[in-house]
Amino acid sequence: MAKDMKVAFLLDFYGDLLTEKQRDSLEFYYNDDLSLGEIAANLGISRQGVRDNIKRAEAVLFEMEDKLGLAEKFSEIRKRLRSVRTAVDVIDRKNMRIYRSDEINESIKLILSELDRLDKLNE
Repeated sequence: MAKDMKVAFLLDFYGDLLTEKQRDSLEFYYNDDLSLGEIAANLGISRQGVRDNIKRAEAVLFEMEDKLGLAEKFSEIRKRLRSVRTAVDVIDRKNMRIYRSDEINESIKLILSELDRLDKLNE
């Protein structure tokens, strides 16, 4: 089985919707990089049971993402926050070199503070 790292990302969003064995199987496989045999030994089930748990759990995760799109929205928000932060950095540099405006500087501080809050909410 080739590892799709998107599954590890989706696990963060939808892992609580899985059974305990499905969640454990995915966490061992994707996050801890254990083999099917190692996972089977940890969970006390067969390698085929581990494989079945992983396949079923992956299907649930992708179905939830198709329906809710939370991971995609999260990624898009992070991308846009980085874009805004980059634009603020450009404005800040230009202000420091050309305008030296205290008003612009205060606005930049406010924007950066709000971006930091949004980053923390989006973790």
